[in-house]
Amino acid sequence: MKIDELRTFRRALHARPELSGAERETARTVAKCLESLAPSRVWRGLGGHGVAAAFDGPVDGPTVLVRADLDALPIQETGRPEHRSKTPGVSHACGHDGHTTIAMGLAARVAAARPARGRVIVLFQPAEETGEGARAVALGPRFDELRPDWAFALHNLPGAPLGSVLLREGTFGCASRGLSVELAGSTSHAAHPEDGRSPAAAMCELIATLRKLPMDASLADGGFALSTVVHARLGEVAFGTSPGEAVVMATLRAERDGTIERMADLAIERTAACAARHGLDARTEWREVFDACVNDADAVDRVRAAAQRCGAPVVELESPFRWSEDFGAIPAKVGKAMFGLGAGEAHPPLHAPDYDFPDELIAPGVEVFEGVVRDLLGSDA
Repeated sequence: MKIDELRTFRRALHARPELSGAERETARTVAKCLESLAPSRVWRGLGGHGVAAAFDGPVDGPTVLVRADLDALPIQETGRPEHRSKTPGVSHACGHDGHTTIAMGLAARVAAARPARGRVIVLFQPAEETGEGARAVALGPRFDELRPDWAFALHNLPGAPLGSVLLREGTFGCASRGLSVELAGSTSHAAHPEDGRSPAAAMCELIATLRKLPMDASLADGGFALSTVVHARLGEVAFGTSPGEAVVMATLRAERDGTIERMADLAIERTAACAARHGLDARTEWREVFDACVNDADAVDRVRAAAQRCGAPVVELESPFRWSEDFGAIPAKVGKAMFGLGAGEAHPPLHAPDYDFPDELIAPGVEVFEGVVRDLLGSDA
């Protein structure tokens, strides 16, 4: 596929975004395009609506997996490109349409010149935004059929120079998980709050407690940790009623999986203690759980070498990104690396309503991925 064909493909995806777990038409479009490349094998329904294609070499060798993500976000697009989202309240505000296009460009390259050995698998994964997709693929019954020895992924990064390649050994993106706490007491007349069990004081105490978790949980390893209260609600708007229930939600994140495990344990322990002190019942639930995305040093070296051969500027990161990426759910035994691809210093940020993936990144993204694949597997062309 030529670059203008890939650009058209990307803009078609951008115009028809689908939310996590609902990527049916996107998956059909991807599968149809893949089948036109005559791959050795196609998988459908991986982890939901995931699609993958294998391109085999003539002799045995390692399996190199390149992963892209299919899903969009519940964000109303405000930019005005001709290809803007036609789905109200949904847009590709994170650039997964671009990631998918780059992976399709790689698939076309390896279809035209198969690897000299081993095989290339291009995986189009669902539900990255919710942290469910990679885990569903990796834990699914057909992951053994993929059996990757190496796995690579990228994410575009507004704020970094256009076309630059951002690398880091170790943690690239932080672990995170969402905590929802429901506090239940009992209502009473607002004139007689003593007759009920209001969670107001407990809610305020819990907000302060959750914000302080990183100070205790990160002492052992000194890595980055953060707890952000993202939502709180007390009772209903009724001036004659003392409230009987409250909800508090927080996002925990940390550089290391061990740190976030300690934060999670402390959160549950301290929530239970807070509720007991105030005579309340507490119900907790974890949502959108992401493992830390930890890069293997050898895999990072492969990306660095490929970027240098392509002439792409390489930026070595001193600290991980605070955001999370579910590529971290790919099993640790696989040599893996995620890298960043700069989208330009002045480009709208990820998840902004006027964000649109820069088409100028399609070619360098394909070239870096192909460089990694050829380095590991060669070419029979």
